Amino acid sequence: MKKKNLFSTAALLLAMILFLAACGGDDSDNNTDDGASSDGEDKLEFLQMLTGGTSGTYYPLGGEMATNITEATGIQTDAVSSNASADNVIALQEGDAELAFVQTDVVANAVEGINAFDGNPVDNVLAVGSLYPETIQIVTSADSGIATVEDLAGKTVSVGAPGSGTYINAEQILEVHGMTMDDIDAQNLDFGESTGGIQDGNIDAAFITAGTPTGAVEGLSATVDVSIVSIEQDKIDEMVEKYPYYAEDTIAAGTYGLEEDVTTVAVLAMLAVADSVPEDTVYELTKAIYENASSMAHAKAEFITLDSALDGIGIDVHPGAQKYFDEEGITAE
Repeated sequence: MKKKNLFSTAALLLAMILFLAACGGDDSDNNTDDGASSDGEDKLEFLQMLTGGTSGTYYPLGGEMATNITEATGIQTDAVSSNASADNVIALQEGDAELAFVQTDVVANAVEGINAFDGNPVDNVLAVGSLYPETIQIVTSADSGIATVEDLAGKTVSVGAPGSGTYINAEQILEVHGMTMDDIDAQNLDFGESTGGIQDGNIDAAFITAGTPTGAVEGLSATVDVSIVSIEQDKIDEMVEKYPYYAEDTIAAGTYGLEEDVTTVAVLAMLAVADSVPEDTVYELTKAIYENASSMAHAKAEFITLDSALDGIGIDVHPGAQKYFDEEGITAE
């Protein structure tokens, strides 16, 4: 009888220990989850930032920005050369990168599922913030005889990769001038290939969408007298009305050795992020970008300000970035 009571007592004690352990385990799990959320324990250790071609603006600017993020947050951030906007959005969509430079118009098209993203809307990419104006430059040599957009008819013209931001810009500019890609001999070249082709005489002109001055065009101007084709005011007005993400822009005299200002249009460069990146991480990198922009040497850094951080954004802002903007009292116009 005594033996039986001992076994019963031991069983009861074991049951109580298991019950208390289970309760303690639940509390521990809950505390861990709360800590990850509030203390940032789920913050990423590495970030890959897709930029653009090495001869454009995204790559050098992205390199400086990545350094600022790494130093300010402790998150190792690497700027990687890429095919720019459209490919960058797809890479974010497919989980191949966390951050990317994109044009505001391209990512808006992606979310809407139109143009290059027809039938394939992107639903997992969010905005960090706007950076600087990206000017659509129709580059040619001064002796090409090309003075207007209509003069491009029948010419060999680089329009960027199919589906890229530059390609779509070229398509829309031709459209408001009553033209299509069929009216030109379209070549799908990157910026460096485009300016090299103009220098060698293999192409007549190139559409280049990038912040000015663009490295590839500066390089061309060192060996060739450069001309940038102006867009007439009525066509600018038509573009802005039809596609609100465009804005009138001016390439100042002296840029590339130009003797006069050139009127054209621009979209905005922005930084986009995969929605899977934790809120704390995006908060920290957003803060790092906008609070350290003045330390960057690139000419476009002066445009990276809190005052314009939400300009032209046509998609949802990541909660981490929004938290930072809310703290700073920044709202969309």
